Amino acid sequence: MLTKKELQYYASLNKKKFRESESQFIVEGKRIIEEGINSDLKPEIILFTDEFNSTNFSLIEKLKSLQIRLEKIEHTNFKKIADTKNPQGIAAVFHKKEIKSALDCKNNIIVALESISDPGNLGTILRTCAWFGVYDIILSSNTVDLYNPKVIRSSMGAIFNLQILQPTDFYSELIKLKNNGYSISFADVKGENIFNFKPKEKFVVTFCNEANGASKILTEICNLRISIPKLGNGESLNVAAAAAVIISQITNK
Repeated sequence: MLTKKELQYYASLNKKKFRESESQFIVEGKRIIEEGINSDLKPEIILFTDEFNSTNFSLIEKLKSLQIRLEKIEHTNFKKIADTKNPQGIAAVFHKKEIKSALDCKNNIIVALESISDPGNLGTILRTCAWFGVYDIILSSNTVDLYNPKVIRSSMGAIFNLQILQPTDFYSELIKLKNNGYSISFADVKGENIFNFKPKEKFVVTFCNEANGASKILTEICNLRISIPKLGNGESLNVAAAAAVIISQITNK
């Protein structure tokens, strides 16, 4: 049986400072939790309501067979841990999985994100990376919290299938990669046409802050800029939309 103290603890994971201090995060929703269970992360606990159980009995029985702690709680208590207004009635708590160095990246194409501030943009970019098979991601320390519930929801659980590094010094990690043979680039309106561009074998593409673009230090580190040519009358592309176009091009060349 879940204690009142445990309920308070799991509810606290909706706040960034507690996620950081405890190295845990909470996720909501059937589909995203299934993504987590199918990855190499095992949840510490799964919380569900009687209403959820009544319509998803087979899933609950499957979870019981995996020897995961399951606790049925009242809907009023579930709302205390939920971040959404109309929760599905199932949530899980996972331990964070983090890599220590960019040199642990195993693939030739890496996506780096500098100062992305909108959780929806971050989650969508991660979802795009998972779709196109780009598994190594590096985040600057001032990018929105990876485990923000809105990031997790908009990623549709992609964080469970990616190797994500969020180092204290984002730029030193890029320099490590550059010294290890990677070409470092960033997306910019005045860059090389992505549709004519052929990336080097080991390649990092960086997407930057929605309002301010690339920082000076990033431009000094990068070997080149890449761009999506404007064909119509639109003012600009959302960073997540631009990332989808560029990542699709890079991974198909």
